[in-house]
Amino acid sequence: MAKLIYSAITSLDGYVADEHGRFDWAAPDEEVHAFVNDLARPVGTYLFGRRMYEVMVAWETMDTRRQPSTVQDFAKIWRAAHKIVYSKTLDTVSSARTRLERHFEPEAVRQMKASAGRDITVGGPGLAAEAIKAGLVDEFQMFVTPVVVGGGTQWLPNDARLRLALLDERRFAGGVVHLRYGTRM
Repeated sequence: MAKLIYSAITSLDGYVADEHGRFDWAAPDEEVHAFVNDLARPVGTYLFGRRMYEVMVAWETMDTRRQPSTVQDFAKIWRAAHKIVYSKTLDTVSSARTRLERHFEPEAVRQMKASAGRDITVGGPGLAAEAIKAGLVDEFQMFVTPVVVGGGTQWLPNDARLRLALLDERRFAGGVVHLRYGTRM
């Protein structure tokens, strides 16, 4: 059975974007990017909300030839994965291995987890909130950046209450800390 993993880069005060929608402060350095790539490598399917998909789809056509090897590696990983985009407003998707769904159906994701041979990630705090509320998320992975933005888009919903177990942690030279938690059953 595959795990559903929610991973995000957050500010110290728990935001994935500031009050103006910016997240430039979250750009990973080479060390963090390489670690993210290693986490992404075993993932077979990405679940995205519209906004997160619109950010991530740039990886589909990005010219990475003059980019660092970590960027080139992530582009290959992203392009190889299957993607499901949940949106009521998108007419089409523009990346390979991608399908568009109009509604998030928890039971369909449960079935996907039961039959998938590789892990699944959920991207974007809105879609993740739906998965969290449905009890579907098995792991939470956060990259805490050493910045406080004071407001914006939270990485976790306000109305979720979960007991978690720390599975792993890692510090990076640039001050980022990776925390990995599993849900307690």
